[in-house]
Amino acid sequence: MNESSKKPNLVRAIVLTGLVAGTMDIVTATSWFTIRTGNNPVRVLQYISSAAFDKDLAYSGNILMIFLGLLFHYLIAYSWTFLFYLAYPRIGLLRANKFVVGIGYGIFVWTIMNRVVLPLSRIPAITFDINQASIAASILIVCIGLPISIMASRYYSGK
Repeated sequence: MNESSKKPNLVRAIVLTGLVAGTMDIVTATSWFTIRTGNNPVRVLQYISSAAFDKDLAYSGNILMIFLGLLFHYLIAYSWTFLFYLAYPRIGLLRANKFVVGIGYGIFVWTIMNRVVLPLSRIPAITFDINQASIAASILIVCIGLPISIMASRYYSGK
């Protein structure tokens, strides 16, 4: 068996990691939203689509807006996954303890999403709430940072 056949395909690893992280994140976010508010979890997908579309259209119940919210969610999850896999072999710090790196990456993702991406979107600014921010950051740590860090580490170590 040659060396290239031992290592899994990079594209396959990114696709699987993005799917795992994106699914964990959307399931956790919609579950938390439903528990906290009692509202339909579809509202989370409408919220995501409202970043690009008029709020009235995003929340109209149009199935396309719900689908686009889900599509945008996975595009974002895959973007963070791709970025990590791209940076991993180039930034030695990412090869340190995969759990510490995953926690740090989750915090990094939360920071960029909330301090850069959301302010550039059509979503109106909201008042900062330390409790909600802590919950949101925790979700991103557990559902985005840790799975991406762990799965990238496994990929690059050949395990």
